[in-house]
Amino acid sequence: MKLIMSPPSPFARKVRVLLRETKLIDLVEEIEISTSPLSSNVQILAVNPTGKIPTLIREDGPAIYDSRVITRYLDDKAGAGFYPVTSLYEILTLEAMADALMDITVAMTYDSRFRPDQQSPNWTEAQWGKASRTIAAINSHCMSHLNGPINMAQIAVSCALSYADLRHDMRNWRYENDALANWQVEFEARDAMKVTKP
Repeated sequence: MKLIMSPPSPFARKVRVLLRETKLIDLVEEIEISTSPLSSNVQILAVNPTGKIPTLIREDGPAIYDSRVITRYLDDKAGAGFYPVTSLYEILTLEAMADALMDITVAMTYDSRFRPDQQSPNWTEAQWGKASRTIAAINSHCMSHLNGPINMAQIAVSCALSYADLRHDMRNWRYENDALANWQVEFEARDAMKVTKP
């Protein structure tokens, strides 16, 4: 199998961390590309018409995407139980919250990088308001799902927070989110997180 990805992408990192946690990394070649919202890489367009990363090229079927589809597929393939049946919908919801946080912070990054002369401070602050509320909600209501055996929601949340640190560190998401900040320090110490850090 081949994973088309870019190391700074938090969506790609979710998959890359899962590959290492499930010991599937030896079965997957990671192909690093450069792409942007203004010009999609031809290599990704050949297998994914949306031009988005990550995309997993399988040997036994067509390419699959987005990251949540890929992680479910890999978890099934490994039989790893990163989506435990006993709390499946809580894990899926928390993963969706993390993915929304990624969507927001990536959009903010793209806005400053690709539309520097058209930025709207009101739009930027509104986006960070969404991110801040999401982080606060995870800190207040979801810590029980972030503790215990590793699951996909944990990986997604950690990758989302790491991306916020990478691109929006001045926003200081840790302020008034002590439980989540402490959890993140511990989770980022995992080998799979350290080797995929952009």
